[in-house]
Amino acid sequence: MKAGILEHNSVQKIEIVKVKDSLGFPCTDDISVEEPLEIRVSYDAELQKITRNISVTMRTPGNDAELAVGFLFTEGIIAGRENVKDVYHSPAVCSRTGENTVVVELAGGYTPKLMNTDRNFYTTSSCGVCGKGSIESIRTVSTFRDLEKKPQRIALETLYQLPEKLRTFQNNFSATGGIHASGLFDVNGNLLALREDVGRHNALDKLIGNALMAGQLPLTDRILLLSGRASFELIQKAAMAGIPVVVAIGAPSSLAVDLAKEFDMTLLGFLRDNRFNIYHESSHIKIEMDRKD
Repeated sequence: MKAGILEHNSVQKIEIVKVKDSLGFPCTDDISVEEPLEIRVSYDAELQKITRNISVTMRTPGNDAELAVGFLFTEGIIAGRENVKDVYHSPAVCSRTGENTVVVELAGGYTPKLMNTDRNFYTTSSCGVCGKGSIESIRTVSTFRDLEKKPQRIALETLYQLPEKLRTFQNNFSATGGIHASGLFDVNGNLLALREDVGRHNALDKLIGNALMAGQLPLTDRILLLSGRASFELIQKAAMAGIPVVVAIGAPSSLAVDLAKEFDMTLLGFLRDNRFNIYHESSHIKIEMDRKD
């Protein structure tokens, strides 16, 4: 299982005053680090090398190469691992905690689909689609949309065990209480990979970027667990990776439900204490349970 533990600079210790009742006392607290990451692409065009700034996203340092590649894939800018020649930090921009610019060098002969970058180049940690020019520009088309879907069965007990398994490996949340996680499970509930970030969309991009670089896409027999709510951009990213089941600890948005229906993805919310809500059940995913009309 690839836990994807973040680098040491993802958590910062600061001095605070803690107040309880009428008493205040000094103590040391752990907080999640949030820093900008500039994502660039480098590619050949008309006998010259072109480097383009694609996005600046506020993220928790760690797994930056996965984040950059995952972002480019889920935005539809690249189509797969074969389009990536190299990924590296650029020494051009540095901060006290390390390099904050990642360059994705594309394979020769491949031109990135930059029409999908119809957005401002700044993305906050809480917003994966801020700056998009139109609804059409955020409805990225999945290359796996028309794949034949394999019938699968998922036991209730498997679903009920997912949150605790995620918490067991979510080290940075335990330290700070302020970081999101995306976990990838098989249909038997085995945790295969986990990524954390102060931004929920970054955590998922890191997870998908890891799978892409390992040649594991599409993830047609996997369950995605989100530590918070399920928003439109998270369902879109899951659809881009071919994930058939998305389970959230929190609530889905209306657009998330609409997109799950459009892509025929199973979408569950409020998974906790042996209960959950089914917002859409895919035609090829069977949840084993008793049903009342």
